[in-house]
Amino acid sequence: MKKLTTLLAVLVTALCLFLAGCGTSGQAPDQGTKKPAQTQTTQAQKADKTAQAQPSFDLDSIPDFDGHPYVVINDNVPSFAAADRTTQSFEHYSNLDSLGRCGPAYANIGRDLMPTKKRGAIGSVKPSGWHTTKYDNVDGKYLYNRCHLIGYQLTAENANPKNLITGTRYLNVEGMLPFENMVADYVKETNNHVLYRVTPIFSGDNLVANGVEMEGYSVEDQGAGIQFHVFVYNNQPGIVINYKTGTSKAL
Repeated sequence: MKKLTTLLAVLVTALCLFLAGCGTSGQAPDQGTKKPAQTQTTQAQKADKTAQAQPSFDLDSIPDFDGHPYVVINDNVPSFAAADRTTQSFEHYSNLDSLGRCGPAYANIGRDLMPTKKRGAIGSVKPSGWHTTKYDNVDGKYLYNRCHLIGYQLTAENANPKNLITGTRYLNVEGMLPFENMVADYVKETNNHVLYRVTPIFSGDNLVANGVEMEGYSVEDQGAGIQFHVFVYNNQPGIVINYKTGTSKAL
């Protein structure tokens, strides 16, 4: 009888341990649910980097185009948040809006983001307001280029619809390219980082941007190497553009 009682006690103890073990393993999914929550927070933080970057000026305050590719804004001082002045590279591109238009593109340019191969074709992308139009008085004939908000040489973004707008040849080559080249040369020479943001500025529900707001700031030397804040006109000398639709005519 004692042996039977002892055996029953052993069986009861084993059963309790088994049930306790099942209860512990059942808590594991609750612990795992923390990871998606952290991922969502990270994605929200990334979205904020572009969502918070709305134009820092009224388009009506920008002088009419007079043949110069850009004008200086805010005494050439960019409006980057202090928390973003980091030595960690990043890049963020806004989702297209309901009209298919690009929003701000924002990056902290470092050598690790730069391309290691030649740029591929981007002809598959048709930005908002796109028209294939030629004029004899335009360099290269074509009025419009698929303009990268953040140039390929900086972040290796190729046919990314969130990073391409309908821009004139003049905007692309005379307006934006000098700033892109300046940033690329600086990063390659110093291995430092440059906060870089380009915000296309649309009036109302126009499909073609009036221009782009460009900001740059070199992080490690607190802007000593690179600092600018400009509005670059999306104009073409000798051509009149309908920014609502993208159609155009020669003067």
